[in-house]
Amino acid sequence: MKLRELLPRGYSFTVVGIAVGVAGLVSLGAMAERITRFIEGGDRFVLGQISVAGEGMGMGTGFTAGGLLSAAKIQEIAAVPGVSGVQAQVMLPLNTSTSHFLTLTQELIMGMDVSVPIPNRHYRELPVAAGRPLRPGDRRATVLGADFAASRHLSAGASVTLGGQEFTAVGILEKTFTAPDRFALVAIEDARELWLRRDPLLVQVFGSGSLGRGDLNTGAAVGWRDGLDPDALARRIQATVTGLNVTIPGELSRLLRQSTAFFSALLLGIGALGLLIGGLSLANTVTAAVFERIRDFGIKRALGATDLDLLGEVLGEGIRVSLWGGVAGVLLAWIIGTAVDTRVLRDGQQLFLFSPRLLAFAIGFSLALGALAAGYATLRIARLSPAEAIRRGS
Repeated sequence: MKLRELLPRGYSFTVVGIAVGVAGLVSLGAMAERITRFIEGGDRFVLGQISVAGEGMGMGTGFTAGGLLSAAKIQEIAAVPGVSGVQAQVMLPLNTSTSHFLTLTQELIMGMDVSVPIPNRHYRELPVAAGRPLRPGDRRATVLGADFAASRHLSAGASVTLGGQEFTAVGILEKTFTAPDRFALVAIEDARELWLRRDPLLVQVFGSGSLGRGDLNTGAAVGWRDGLDPDALARRIQATVTGLNVTIPGELSRLLRQSTAFFSALLLGIGALGLLIGGLSLANTVTAAVFERIRDFGIKRALGATDLDLLGEVLGEGIRVSLWGGVAGVLLAWIIGTAVDTRVLRDGQQLFLFSPRLLAFAIGFSLALGALAAGYATLRIARLSPAEAIRRGS
């Protein structure tokens, strides 16, 4: 059977309309899915630790963007009752021209004090897909996020240039669909050295002797003891230690979730509207096609065909048309999304996430529209007597 024989005559433009509607729904849904997965990962990250930075702006980037966080301040934080551990960090944008406010999408060099266990409750160890994690004593070694490595076609053992210095990628992280996918993790000593190389003002301050190398931190991750409320501990740190920017985990989590819910609903609403317009076009076309054959349907009813028999015939046409449109729309969305992710967006960023549930929903929704259109057209015929249908078709 030829492919064109599978599509009833007169439905080509309707298939195109449905395909465009489905492509819009799937594309916007894939964007919403990507954002949701990203925020869920970020939500899990921020709920696992208390992030602190020194007061001020202009130092570092990311969750710990702010002023310098000195070694003395880190000791004060560690002494607050309820704190289980403090890990000093240096977060630097790989591209110095990137805004500090693009933390969620930019590539970062993240210096970690690997001599201290990661205090984040949800990431005691960052999941390594290949190679190994950073170890105390590592220098000029890095563990790369999945997207960071993929965009440069790097594997464990490869060399990579960070901030003008050559590092060895000792490991590659598993894909998390969130910020660490774009991190290059290094020992904090290496991050401090890179920071000094790129910041002349910091070099002057450091050279004056007023700062030690251990004071060169953009922030820290703080853990809490079992049974404590992290939000209450964050506020206690804020009240006890002066000169800090303290992130309240629960407040940041609520903000992330509210933003995700609104943006996802907006995208899906726009996509559903486009598909609904395609569905109305399908209903109109199916009804018109049925009334073109109204005489045939009248004769069939006169010969004993039931409304259910007619529904089955019209339903078959509606399902075939909507299935063609749905599949074509999914393929169109996938082609566009893949092209955008691989050719338009650089640095390995991913804008679309085509999950199986999204694709199944799009196909199912288009089939449902076909069934509703067929039911509506059949109902219009069923209201006419066989004689009236034959007369109108003559």
